Amino acid sequence: MERIYNFSAGPSMLPEEIIEKAAAELLNYNGCGMSVMEMSHRSGEFQAIIDAAEADLRDLMGIPSNYKVLFLQGGGTLQFSMVPLNLLSGSGKADYIVTGQWAKKAASEAKKFGDIKIAASSEESVFTYIPKLKKEDFRADADYVYITTNNTIYGSRYPELPDTGNIILAADQSSNFLSQVYDVNDFGLIFAGAQKNIGPAGVTITIVREDLLGKAPENTPIYLDYKIHADKGSMYNTPPCFAIYMAGLNFQWIKKQGGVAALQKHNEEQAARLYDTIDNSSLFSCPVNKEDRSIMNVVFVTGNADLDKQFVAEAKSQGLVNLGGHRTVGGMRASIYNAMPDEGVDKLIEFMKKFQVSHRL
Repeated sequence: MERIYNFSAGPSMLPEEIIEKAAAELLNYNGCGMSVMEMSHRSGEFQAIIDAAEADLRDLMGIPSNYKVLFLQGGGTLQFSMVPLNLLSGSGKADYIVTGQWAKKAASEAKKFGDIKIAASSEESVFTYIPKLKKEDFRADADYVYITTNNTIYGSRYPELPDTGNIILAADQSSNFLSQVYDVNDFGLIFAGAQKNIGPAGVTITIVREDLLGKAPENTPIYLDYKIHADKGSMYNTPPCFAIYMAGLNFQWIKKQGGVAALQKHNEEQAARLYDTIDNSSLFSCPVNKEDRSIMNVVFVTGNADLDKQFVAEAKSQGLVNLGGHRTVGGMRASIYNAMPDEGVDKLIEFMKKFQVSHRL
């Protein structure tokens, strides 16, 4: 069977090149006589793998030397707890901007640990826009402000970061990590689950400024203290070795594409073609505020739930899979992460035009 075009929001498709390389090295990595899956995380071979992955990521993102890069487990969900446990170290207050289900869940979890205020929310409009705030809208004594830079379910992203003044900005970048250029200095902390633009599920990357480490309460469970992982080079316990290896291959692939800036240009062009098709359609529409539309997760609907389901089913028969919207909102969602080739988007656009002709209301 030929490879399909996988529009899943995650786990997402990976570049074929790195899958083929991993397959070639699966039984015998770099002549060491074993697979990375069998390799001791204390071995010199794996130390070289994780060191190279970190070095390539630092290069790709321009990560300053006063930031630690941690390869963790537990996904974004565990970060919902780790962030407040480690960053609520002053007033015990934090302000959250709720722009989707994941930010809402993060705020709910953080409320277990401190005084959490919802500074703004777009829930009243089913998260179809990004609230615009000024630094005066945040509590001056907040320990941090929390955002989700891209909203996988609702198809929105921050067109620009909020001005938080001197307050630390913490960001969940799980679904647009390495898809557009950010200045790491604008953040105190960034985290991202792997299964969108990094690699297979299993590793979560956290980038945290050094001066924010070592402030977790004494009764913090040891795995939830960032400083423990920073001090041990992400090897306090056995890390997700194979997921880190795959992430490292992906970082090398991104470099070969010209880096994050080159991918951002490509991603914006792909998304523009797809949004143009939707906006010029007599059948499809996108509910998201135009200036806030995601370039990673393009959501659209026909206005008829049964027709939406038919679209998803017929698309699947054409090798365009996982186009159903999140179960909480329905409709369609095309996740076009870094590894999605132009051919996949073009084939989707072609199918949308044919479907519109066949089902013109």
